[in-house]
Amino acid sequence: MTPESTWMFAEAGEAAAMVAAQLADNRDQVDSLAERLRSSPPPAVLTCARGSSDHAATFAKYLVETRLGVITASLAPSVASVYGAAPRAAGALCLAISQSGKSPDLLATVRAAKKAGAYCVALVNVPDSPLAELADSFIPLMAGPERSVAATKSYIASLAAIIDLAAAWSGDAILADALAAAPTLLRQAWAADWSPMIERLRHTQGLYVIGRGIGLGIAQEAALKFKETCGLHAEAFSAAEVRHGPMALVGPGFPLLVFRQSDETGSSIDELVSETVARGGEVLVTGPALRGAIALPSLEAHPVIEPMLQIQSFYRAVNALSVARGFDPDKPPNLAKVTETI
Repeated sequence: MTPESTWMFAEAGEAAAMVAAQLADNRDQVDSLAERLRSSPPPAVLTCARGSSDHAATFAKYLVETRLGVITASLAPSVASVYGAAPRAAGALCLAISQSGKSPDLLATVRAAKKAGAYCVALVNVPDSPLAELADSFIPLMAGPERSVAATKSYIASLAAIIDLAAAWSGDAILADALAAAPTLLRQAWAADWSPMIERLRHTQGLYVIGRGIGLGIAQEAALKFKETCGLHAEAFSAAEVRHGPMALVGPGFPLLVFRQSDETGSSIDELVSETVARGGEVLVTGPALRGAIALPSLEAHPVIEPMLQIQSFYRAVNALSVARGFDPDKPPNLAKVTETI
């Protein structure tokens, strides 16, 4: 097996074309939904998702709260599916994000939110799924079939749809223009050389993956991909939260992979990298080279777009790392493409 022969490689490589098609085909739906949200502003946004989709929901939380000032929180699916309880959600916007749109606990949560008065929007990849039928409004992710168990292009599709909705809702023309340019940048990000990550982590047993703010969701996604495709234990932390206890493990043999964006979080990320290197820790960091750290190339773009570009570069590298470690990234042990939790 070679890295270029996997479904994961082929599917992640489709992300640029997929985002371009999504933006064109969803224009009327997104604009109509944005108009509704402006005319009847929700008091809160409730997200509902599992796995990679929940990492997209983390991204949505930071984007909506920083760009629109609307409190955004994650609904725990087991509250509805196991405990049978419902939130007080009158007037809220419920964003349900899913690749398959079939998981019973997700469906139970959306039913409970609708019953409680929320307006439910499904961001889902399968257009004829139960979730798409149940929701009040449906934004197709349009990622196409994913045969690899490891989700890649559907995660990027979720980020693109979230950015598209936030830009239209807020009337942010600069962000909308940046998203329109994203397909070209995604192609460039796919070609980025992250071989230093492959070489450094080929024999590693564990690491932390760090992000902050808008970048925390991709740190969560990267940590999951390390576990499921590489058999590598990885935990995701905020650059602020990692200082509260977890740093005790950091040192030679236990590296950090740090995702840095060119926004207000940049200085705190740089401080963490510098402190870790000074203590003898090993750090791989996206963006400009920092003294003592291994730099991974990252394109400069609108800060909201940069995480999407970075995770695209990461997908190519982690697919290669999986093969280098003797795994099949398309068929992680003990996992299935659709996880129907209750």
